[in-house]
Amino acid sequence: MAYSDLWKYCTAKHCNNLLISLDLFAPMDMAADRQIACLYELSNHPERHYRTARLPKHDGSFRRIDIPDFLMKTVQSNLLSHFLEQQPISPYAAAYHKGAAPAVHARLHTGAKQLLKLDIKDFFPNITFSMVFQTAFPHRLLPPAAGVLLTNLCCLRESLPQGSPASPYISNLVMRSFDDYIGGWCAEQNIRYSRYCDDLTFSGDFDHEMVFHKARGFLTAMGFALNNRKTCRLSSGQRQTVTGLVVNEKVQVSKAYRRSIRQEIYYCRKFGVRPHLTHCHKEIDPIFYLNSLAGKINWVLSVNPEDAEFSAYRSQVREWLNM
Repeated sequence: MAYSDLWKYCTAKHCNNLLISLDLFAPMDMAADRQIACLYELSNHPERHYRTARLPKHDGSFRRIDIPDFLMKTVQSNLLSHFLEQQPISPYAAAYHKGAAPAVHARLHTGAKQLLKLDIKDFFPNITFSMVFQTAFPHRLLPPAAGVLLTNLCCLRESLPQGSPASPYISNLVMRSFDDYIGGWCAEQNIRYSRYCDDLTFSGDFDHEMVFHKARGFLTAMGFALNNRKTCRLSSGQRQTVTGLVVNEKVQVSKAYRRSIRQEIYYCRKFGVRPHLTHCHKEIDPIFYLNSLAGKINWVLSVNPEDAEFSAYRSQVREWLNM
């Protein structure tokens, strides 16, 4: 049966019952007719339910984040757990799913003769309404009217907003065809491939120009472009990093990152936390500073849980926080 005929006899009532069955307002207790009215209001006027923030990037520019309000976020979170996550993504997608982590992704590429890293330019803003509709809410799963409404709930200004809890998983669904094709092609060439959000990583012994053009051609056909400034090719004689982790021989946090933590711990022990912050002209709350320091230590331990030195640092920071 053609998809155009699949929902031929689906009425508006059937469509509304399907939407209610998704339980998009849990744990709120809301009557069915009120749920439908709310969903249509959110879908017709999504711009009313976001606020915009600008986050600084490493290069000095800013990343725009559109943050949904409580009601929209509740609906999107439930849509993610009740519907979107039931759809499979590519095994080559290394982010935004259960079990995904930067260290897990990095381990795929250890000890490679060559590493090629590509970056998709303006990834989320270039995921369009049409892409979301076709891949996240396809005709084989939903009647078109329900698919359009749910797509509206997940899009803002005709694209995927960076800030919605549903957007990361949707991006994996959009990229599934690319990941499966490129991943399968790479496997035939004995090349390791994975994608962490907008970062494509290839490792092994291969013709980097062939891989570059293959990936770029497919991405261009989809409507994406590569950020050529971030294209990076690294040989085994150079420091190879994947998602911020060194992968030349084994996955590890960079020496500079570990050294900076040692230095912070040393001065806090020698002078005390508050005097250290005063001396460094850091006008920040000591609790905020210590929690930030704990986060950095936990990052190191997430990569190497058996690191005795940093386990001791974690215990020390906990002591300071409890004083």
